[in-house]
Amino acid sequence: MAKRGNRRRAADDREPTCPCGSGGSYARCCGPLHRGEAEAPTAEALMRSRFSAFAVGDAGYLLRSWDERTRPARLDLDPGQRWLRLEIVDTERGGLLDSTGAVEFRAYHRTGGQTGVLVERSRFVRAGGRWVYLDAERE
Repeated sequence: MAKRGNRRRAADDREPTCPCGSGGSYARCCGPLHRGEAEAPTAEALMRSRFSAFAVGDAGYLLRSWDERTRPARLDLDPGQRWLRLEIVDTERGGLLDSTGAVEFRAYHRTGGQTGVLVERSRFVRAGGRWVYLDAERE
């Protein structure tokens, strides 16, 4: 059984595996997006990078990747909540030539010794030529 979160090792370079589940290293996958060195090319890539931001505790990236019309003034992450795994269920549009997209996913987490699953359909839009998170519907 693989270790969870960013403690897993990428087979190709022995760096911590990205929490988004891509199988690549964090340094080469979501890390450049979090550091502002790259932009997510698709809505799904942005969704994965946002999950990784929750997993590594990067509230700044979450706010920067949130549409200004729906973004909260601040975001306080729960330090007791550990994000374990992301499962993409479905995507709708959100490609290189689209202006809107949606990603349905399951995000597994542990809080206070209890394991849970967040099921959500997130909506994304292009703003200023880049993908941003708009809002979500939760089950």
